[in-house]
Order: sequence, then C-alpha cells, then structure tokens
Amino acid sequence: MAQTPHESSVHVFMAETLPSDSRQARQLARRQLIVEAVMAEGAIRIEDITDRYGISLMTAHRDIDELVERGLLHKSRGVVSATPTSLVESSDIYRATRQLEEKQAIAEVAASYLETGQAIFLDDSTTVFQMARLLPAKAPLTVITNSLTLMSELKNVRDITLMGLGGQFHNWCNAFMGSMTRNEIARLRADMFFVSMSAIIDDTVFHQSAETVETKRAMFEAASQRILLMDHTKFERRALHSFAHLSEFDVVIVNQGTPVPLLRRMQDLGVNVVVAPMKPAR
Repeated sequence: MAQTPHESSVHVFMAETLPSDSRQARQLARRQLIVEAVMAEGAIRIEDITDRYGISLMTAHRDIDELVERGLLHKSRGVVSATPTSLVESSDIYRATRQLEEKQAIAEVAASYLETGQAIFLDDSTTVFQMARLLPAKAPLTVITNSLTLMSELKNVRDITLMGLGGQFHNWCNAFMGSMTRNEIARLRADMFFVSMSAIIDDTVFHQSAETVETKRAMFEAASQRILLMDHTKFERRALHSFAHLSEFDVVIVNQGTPVPLLRRMQDLGVNVVVAPMKPAR
C-alpha cells in the first residue's frame, strides 16, 4: 500500500509495516496525524482530538496512551503535549523555540563566512533559519533552499536571488524533500552549504529521517564549502541515520556551552571547530 503524505513525512512508525487490515490502517494513519498535530501546535486537549478526528474519548485515550508509551507524546490532566524523541524530529514550529539564543549566536558566526555575490545552499533547519535576518547585509546573494519557511522570509528581500527547490512537501519541517528535490540540486553548484542536523554521535552527524539525510547530502555534494551549525544539545541526542563525519566539513560552528572535552576531541581529530560567543545578558 502506498504511503500517504502524512505517513511519509513524519517517520514516527518507521519500524512498522502498514497493516493490511483497513481498520488497523486507519488507526495507524490517525495516530500519525495526532502526532503531527500535537508537534505543530505544542499541546492539544484530548477533547479537541475527539472532535477533530471524529473518535470517542475511549479511542482517543487508547491512541494517545500508545503514543505516550512510544515516548512520542506526553499526557497530563487531559492535555497532550509534544516530546522530542530519537525516532522523530519535532516540527519546525517546536524546534524554532529551542536554544534560540544559541542558534542566533551560531548563525552570526556562520554569516561571517559569506561573501557578496556567492551562491549558497541553506537547509530547512531552524538554526540555519536564524541566518535569514543577516543575509541582506551580505547581498547580492543567490540563495537556494528547500525550506518553505526560508522562502517566505526571503521572498521580498532586495538583491537576493531566491531559488526554491521543489519536490514532495513535508509538513513537519515545512520543506520539500525527495527524489525530485535531489534531482534539482544535482543540476546546481553553489559556493557554500549551511546545514544543521539532529545529533552528533561518535564524531559523526546523524538525523532521524533518511529522506532528510539524502536531500541534505545532495546539497553537501553540490557545494564547494560545507559549514555545519550545531548547538551543544546535539551532542546529547540520538538519531538513526548517519550523514557525514565531522572532518568532512570545512567549518563546524558550536556555541559557548559546548563542553571543553568535546571541543578538544574535535580539535584532535583535525576538525576546524569555531565557538560562537554568547551575548552578555542585559
């Protein structure tokens, strides 16, 4: 059975095969939609879930309890909220509020590597998104991205030539990915690629979504220089699919909260690691 857009985009149940039984198939699809909705909105009352999906309160609790057991959602006092896990990437709305000051500091350092007139790939990560406000000062630029969020942010910016990558749209990250996107990327060559991922494990960068890895790898291969933006929490997380070794990047930018032993290890590996200073509190 072919995947629906919701099933292919969130990747919550990646270890399961879609059941042939139609009732079970509807149940699985509904649970996918519940996860996506909670991650997009942050929290939803259980009563609202019953109305939204036309199910009984008992069925809603059964679905939610299953998702809670998987570690995907949290339930408390009639409200369901999002929980980041190693099997699913939180929605861009949820991720955008996490480590915001750290992301902004990292983005400022990343923007300092830009030169006027360059063509650059920007991925769909919320860390790279923080570069958007800094790009006008570097214009003219050609910006190539699969992120609908970035396209909306940059569409009216003067002296920035915006090239949007198409393909299959994925709601959870508000971006286009897949074979069509990779085919478009393969026909381009850019000066730089700015990217952030979900985790660093054993000196290698990982992400929860195989399709995300494939799309970002296509940008990686089509750029002359590759710059990785990662805040300190990425060293504490787990993810499934490997993307690249840290030594494959021209620059790795981290924030000031990154533990010193980790910084020394990267330096010992020959990684060009740069620490973004945090602005003092006012």
